[in-house]
Amino acid sequence: MNSLTNRRKVIEQKEMTFWERMYLPAIVHGLAITLGHFFKKKQTIFYPEVKREFSENFRGQHSLKRDEEGRERCTACGLCALSCPAEAITMTAAERQPGEENLYREEKYAAVYEINMLRCIFCGFCEEACPKEAIYLDGDITKANYSRDTFIFGKDKLLEAPLK
Repeated sequence: MNSLTNRRKVIEQKEMTFWERMYLPAIVHGLAITLGHFFKKKQTIFYPEVKREFSENFRGQHSLKRDEEGRERCTACGLCALSCPAEAITMTAAERQPGEENLYREEKYAAVYEINMLRCIFCGFCEEACPKEAIYLDGDITKANYSRDTFIFGKDKLLEAPLK
């Protein structure tokens, strides 16, 4: 009895039939659902042998791009690091030395460029902020691993292969 309204809720239980007590209709119904799923098209994608299609605005792993002559596009301006809300990008700028004109486009380049993938939220702000179009989120899915230090990507993992 509810003390505020003085109302009672009457619950009636009807007697179960013989077949309901045997649970046979429920078991047959469950088996019918299972068999229905057994003959349907499989929804599983066998990754990494089969890769699923991604939408056009999918953001994958970061990659540092090169220009047409194979030089690094990044000029270490730091706009990508400033625009990153997760503060996942760190870089150290250096001056280009004589004889390194074929490696770097500008006088200044990123000697150290690291992205902490555990902090990155794949927002794409770094890609939008880069005036030289040096960084893109066009790579594959980030791989899983067991140690944290393998998720700090340096230029060795980020820089795309030079043109031949």
